[in-house]
Amino acid sequence: MLEKSAKIYVAGHRGLVGSAIWENLMQRGYTNLIGRTHKELDLLDPVAVRNFFDEERPDAVVLAAAHVGGIMANLQYRADFIYQNLQIQQNVIGESFRHGVKKLLFLGSTCIYPREAPQPMKEEALLTSPLEYTNEPYAIAKIAGLKMCESFNLQYGTNYIAVMPTNLYGPNDNFHLENSHVLPAMIRKIHLAKCLNENNWDAVRKDIDLRPVEGVDGSYSDQEILDKLAKFGITPQTVTLWGTGKPLREFLWSEEMADASVHVLLNVDFKDTYTEGSKEIRNCHINVGTGKELSIREVAEKIIKEIGFKGKLRWDASKPDGTMRKLTDVSKLHSLGWQHKIEIDEGIHRLYEWYLKGICINHQTI
Repeated sequence: MLEKSAKIYVAGHRGLVGSAIWENLMQRGYTNLIGRTHKELDLLDPVAVRNFFDEERPDAVVLAAAHVGGIMANLQYRADFIYQNLQIQQNVIGESFRHGVKKLLFLGSTCIYPREAPQPMKEEALLTSPLEYTNEPYAIAKIAGLKMCESFNLQYGTNYIAVMPTNLYGPNDNFHLENSHVLPAMIRKIHLAKCLNENNWDAVRKDIDLRPVEGVDGSYSDQEILDKLAKFGITPQTVTLWGTGKPLREFLWSEEMADASVHVLLNVDFKDTYTEGSKEIRNCHINVGTGKELSIREVAEKIIKEIGFKGKLRWDASKPDGTMRKLTDVSKLHSLGWQHKIEIDEGIHRLYEWYLKGICINHQTI
């Protein structure tokens, strides 16, 4: 257990998970926290990262910083996903080792598992067959990160733990129409379609003033806005989403991911992540999820119900679905003393409320 006075560096403290981990640590009385924005510290720069560790000398590190995105981004920017994530991990884990960090928590993703992994996916499924093509570069980077943690532990006796969260959503999510994950993107698309459907142009302009769509903000004409939103499947009558809606997904509220992460950081050591006496020590990472799944179509319908959109939902089957199932086996996490509480309906309600509040607050400050 870390002392309450321990200096903890949260890399990515402004992101979806990092911000929630920061808040969770504060609530537990860990107030000696360090964070740096991307402008203050470029984690791709090895010299800058080394200088930061020389100066701050943290006792513990949470590596929640990553280059992330949805299917479209993963397909288009393959080099960025593998290069940037490997570089961030190399720099932060390497300097943590050089500076004698006592505990490190590395955050990955369940996309590390093979496309055809048996469901639900156990930690042992890692590297047993080919990965999903669309996000292979990102997955390989995350596999390298968890293996780096495992290997440092085995060779040097460090205490670096890797957790692999399922699909996350929650406060401070990314609602970019091209680069965000599936659930926040659907919330924004359906919200904008509802506003158009109700001819509520004031709400549409507030939304795109806060988050411009390919440079188009609220100052553009009605027709220019309609044309740009239509490119992303958003019209007054319909919302068109990628794929068939058939893939099954598991969703975890980001603040619960944070609670699970902090639980692991404070209570789980490397020796707890594998069976004592194992001839080969591997797959020491821990899945973090709910162990429950539902189809993308079901999620979209829940969002439509929550938002109150009266138009139609359509699917563009010419676009890729990605992996058909990605359900995690969370029995290892349960055995280590943590289980989720927030179910999907409550989560969607909370996220939409947070989204609307953000638009109102930002509009008032403009």
